[in-house]
Amino acid sequence: MTTLDTLDAHLSGLAAALLPYRREAQRLASWGSELAWTLARGGRLLVAGNGGSAAEAQHLTAELVGKLRHDRQPLSAIALHAETSALTAIGNDYGYDEIFARQVRAHGRPDDLLLLMSTSGTSPNLLTAAHAAHDTGLRCWAFTGPAPNPLADLCDDVLAVPSPDSQVVQELHLVSTHLLCEYVDQALPLVRQLPRAPWGQPARAGRSSEGGRDRAGRDGLVLASVDGVAPLGGQGPHRHGPNGHGPNGHGAGGTTGTGWVEP
Repeated sequence: MTTLDTLDAHLSGLAAALLPYRREAQRLASWGSELAWTLARGGRLLVAGNGGSAAEAQHLTAELVGKLRHDRQPLSAIALHAETSALTAIGNDYGYDEIFARQVRAHGRPDDLLLLMSTSGTSPNLLTAAHAAHDTGLRCWAFTGPAPNPLADLCDDVLAVPSPDSQVVQELHLVSTHLLCEYVDQALPLVRQLPRAPWGQPARAGRSSEGGRDRAGRDGLVLASVDGVAPLGGQGPHRHGPNGHGPNGHGAGGTTGTGWVEP
């Protein structure tokens, strides 16, 4: 195979994934609104991945703590693999499967967000982290390769890149990272204009009879769309089922909202 053949084969694989990826990536707008709401209200994003996905997790947290395009207040985001002393201590004392889960239990608070990145969706340390998120009260999202996969089944929502090539999956995960940050920055000005409820009021999301989160913000307010960005409560698959989990996260109706409400 010549150099050009290699290039063309890679670009062909990427091109083939773009149209179905575009449909998947539409959920990033509602993710951006929900993440902006969480971070602006004092919450935190935890991110984890292995190998190349670890690098992309750190890329995402750098954009949020630093900036994407324009200066703004720093946002709280932690790449769990980047604390190497804790990572190696946990791996040595508790086993490699626990390296992220124990940090989730240490740093995560109810209504924080955990984003797990995996091309395969089968990494045991990420699956264990997803279980820890549910136990701790965090909402859990994932970037994965093709679904169904075990990680997608455990998470509240998933962006599953429809490509069999792990390189293409990681490349589109990077695109997703940049888009997610764009949507966060678009939503932040509106979020900061909304009145803030006293922090002592209940902040946990309720679940509807169909297993999805109801549609409004923590303060009982609906977060409207921002310049075409879908509001909290935008439709998307892979939500929790009636028992809190389900195949690909589907609720009884197949799809539920990504927003949430306070009574």
